[in-house]
Amino acid sequence: MPDESKPLLIKRYASRRLYNTETSDYVTLEDIAGFIRAGREVQIVDLKSGDDLTRSYLLQIIAEHESKGESVLPLGVLTDLVRSYTGTAQSVVPEFLASSFEMLRSGQSKMLENMTAINPMSQMPGVKAMQEQQAAFFKAMTGGWAGGTSGPEVEDETAEKPAESKEELDAIRKQLADMQAMLSKMNK
Repeated sequence: MPDESKPLLIKRYASRRLYNTETSDYVTLEDIAGFIRAGREVQIVDLKSGDDLTRSYLLQIIAEHESKGESVLPLGVLTDLVRSYTGTAQSVVPEFLASSFEMLRSGQSKMLENMTAINPMSQMPGVKAMQEQQAAFFKAMTGGWAGGTSGPEVEDETAEKPAESKEELDAIRKQLADMQAMLSKMNK
């Protein structure tokens, strides 16, 4: 049985074929993308040299999806990423992107929780299955950014909670806008 707490080790042979060490079979880039969408971490290493190739393969997966018309990254973001490889923004961009994705995951989780808390129908039979489908759809739409959420948790919350969450979301949006403005200034 695979240990999902450890990254899935994929070895690249000299023939450029990718070998899944857990299932002892060859995999494609799309298979690797599927593992990642399912919440699994992967590590891709060159069999001969031992070099970690994970970053280049992940970039290749993104490039293939973008070229197929499955655009997630707007042209402006791609342009800013290219610009960030030169100059002082290079040190800020990785932290900014990591915190932005963390805010997205956190915001999504809170949104799903609030949808459950606000809706009185959430206690009706069959609604839990519908919520799980909704969470799976949302996870698919965000490309697995949800971080493996299996569905919203139902909690006993007060009526003030949705207002607090709206304020938190507005604060996160303002922070994101401020960071984007700061990056724009740094790129000039």
